[in-house]
Amino acid sequence: MTFARPTLAQLIDRSKSDISSRLQTGPLLPRSVLGVLATVHAGALHQLYGYLDYIARQIIIDTADGEYLSRWASIWGVIRNPATYATGNITFTGTVGSVIPSGTRVQRVDGAEFDTTAELTLVSSSGSVAAKAVTAGAAANTDAAVSLSVSSPVTGVDSSAVVASGGLAGGADEESDDSLRVRLIARIQQPPHGGADFDYVAWAKEITGVTRAWCYPLYLGPGTVGVAIVTDDAVGGPIADSQVVDDVQDHIDALRPVTADVTVFTPVEVEMDPEIVLTPDNATVRAAVTAELKDMLRRDAEPGGTVYLSRIREAISIAAGESNHELVSPTDDVTVSTGELLTLGTITWSS
Repeated sequence: MTFARPTLAQLIDRSKSDISSRLQTGPLLPRSVLGVLATVHAGALHQLYGYLDYIARQIIIDTADGEYLSRWASIWGVIRNPATYATGNITFTGTVGSVIPSGTRVQRVDGAEFDTTAELTLVSSSGSVAAKAVTAGAAANTDAAVSLSVSSPVTGVDSSAVVASGGLAGGADEESDDSLRVRLIARIQQPPHGGADFDYVAWAKEITGVTRAWCYPLYLGPGTVGVAIVTDDAVGGPIADSQVVDDVQDHIDALRPVTADVTVFTPVEVEMDPEIVLTPDNATVRAAVTAELKDMLRRDAEPGGTVYLSRIREAISIAAGESNHELVSPTDDVTVSTGELLTLGTITWSS
């Protein structure tokens, strides 16, 4: 029988009843000394029950979280993916010949900071140099052309700079408990087989930022394996950038069977542009529908796969605030070709 944790009110009633019955005092007044002691005692018990409830969750793998989940995962050799730093180039302007030292710090308007990782001498009125975020995480990813301010004056250099073409990218947050738990349970239920299809999927997800992966045996003929990856949470995702593809390729090459020729790639993005008549039609409900469609595609879409029309309609229907809708397009299941992945494009809101 499942144990039901008593509420604070129940514990207060029990404590008062125990004191009243043992001392034979009758009902306790709320502000009496004994009534206050009973309430304090019940509060302490409630904290203990809370701790026991927390410990009970940590001793079971599929409910553990935080450091306990990390410890469980480490027993099976599954390590939480760390946060990564955003990197890219920053363009400075100033007087020709001015030197921007390595480690020069610039700041975004919201306080995010970046350091240059090399020295730059201006040979013209402007020049670009590599930079790295001071703090790891996805919040440091920055679009190109975003203005930055130089934290400390540099002789001959303007006080503002801009993010160069390509932006500052590659920053990712530490792997969430949910993601780590999924990988741990998969590791337990599907022990490594030295090159089974699920081994390649697991190896790909060991690289920070990779959220989904698919394995294709005989991808280019006998002895070959294809591994498709996406990075749903990255800026510009879900299509992975070349650096992540290279990282996964290097990682798998170090683990794969020596007879396997592995090709890691990211799918070609194919956008679905729905047309929807929405009731009620306002910004809040539109945002909810957009979020639900994105979540559905993250769950259902896969390279060369089919997303069913019923699933698209369902995603719209469960959006918060939606009371009715008409899906003008698509009018049938959406299938993409091998190597292509369906993503959400532009939604047309019709009336």
